[in-house]
Formats: sequence, C-alpha cells, structure tokens
Amino acid sequence: MHIPPESEDDHTVTLTQRDREILNFERTWWNDPAPKDVQVLERFELSATRYHQLLSALIDDVEAMAYDPLVVRRLQRHRDRRRRARLEPPAVEDEGSR
Repeated sequence: MHIPPESEDDHTVTLTQRDREILNFERTWWNDPAPKDVQVLERFELSATRYHQLLSALIDDVEAMAYDPLVVRRLQRHRDRRRRARLEPPAVEDEGSR
C-alpha cells in the first residue's frame, strides 16, 4: 500500500496514488446511484472484502490523516461504532420491570 517514512523528520507524502484515490472515493461514493461494491469493483478492480482490508489499514496511517483528516476521522468513528456493537453484550430486559 505505502512505504512508511524513514524517520519522524521525513515529511514526504508516502501515500500511493491508489491510497489517495480510495480516500477521495470515500469522500463522495454515495453521490453515485450504483451500489458501493459495484463502484469499488469498477473503479479499483478490487473485491469488496479486499477493498475494506486496504481501507482499514489506510485509515490508521498518519499520512492518510494528513491527506484528508475529515474523511479518515469519519471512517475511524464508523469502524469504532461497528466494533463496539460487535463486542458489547446485547441488552437484557429485566423480567421484574414488566
């Protein structure tokens, strides 16, 4: 996907063209009437699974955050909500409150 910088002092952008295109796509994909997985396949020639694997790694990249902080933070929030929903036990109704 990308090569990490050699040191903290190296401020060159290391995102690949595809990384930037993915972030740009995430900014506007819902404007297209086609389903997202169809758009991903047509635009990036990736399965939905592979696309989300790449996206998950990309949104943890500091260079991605520098490139488009609003999109990256939004995607991180969505991921964190989905994670919490999977990990939290379902709410149990109290039998005595009926």
